[in-house]
Amino acid sequence: MTVTESPDVESGWEPSTEASPARPRPSLDLLVWDAPNIDMTLATVIGARPTAASRPRFDAIASWFVNGAGDPAGSGSDDVEACVFANVPPQHVTTLRGWVEALRSFGYSVFARPKSRPDDDIDQSMLDHIEVRAASHDLRRLVVFSGDGRNFAEPLETLARSGTEVVVVAFSEVAGYALSSDLLRFVDIEDVPGAFAAPLDRVRLDSLPVDGAWLRPTKSLREAAAAFVAKRST
Repeated sequence: MTVTESPDVESGWEPSTEASPARPRPSLDLLVWDAPNIDMTLATVIGARPTAASRPRFDAIASWFVNGAGDPAGSGSDDVEACVFANVPPQHVTTLRGWVEALRSFGYSVFARPKSRPDDDIDQSMLDHIEVRAASHDLRRLVVFSGDGRNFAEPLETLARSGTEVVVVAFSEVAGYALSSDLLRFVDIEDVPGAFAAPLDRVRLDSLPVDGAWLRPTKSLREAAAAFVAKRST
């Protein structure tokens, strides 16, 4: 298994898959962010293309994550590392440069890979990096921002069984694998303090008002009818 240039954690530790027998492995809180999945599922829950105003604030996410790891001055505090994984389509190289630099300025490492085909995915790169850190560190807490249960459910539950606290952060509408698991803890992204500048245009089925709520359509009735007719005529 190979991970290209896995970043050093904040303690300055050099990555290695072999723990030294002379000293215990350092503890680590690790956050991995599946950028394509979170962006796609955000569009699904708000029924529109995400804008800068509707995307999550990475500085607020960093604060929430670090606060969960304890006081760095304390004797039992953990090292922390946060990584964002992204595919970069050739046509978006220029526009994504500022986003990548902003992430780095907030303390995130970024694993970026060219997206040459529509089905290119970065999930395996995320899993590889988690495995490297689980081998080199005492992985106390793993926070995974992804609603993709197909690729993450089994390996994350395996880690949870080994004693790692595994937290899945996503949107409740699309993270059934985490909500139904007895081993994983689920947090809705909108429940992270300050994650969004303004409330998202969504109504969550896990927190409906007592009197109920209207859920607006994400496509017009005429568009849906036209799509049905077109499908039948082919």
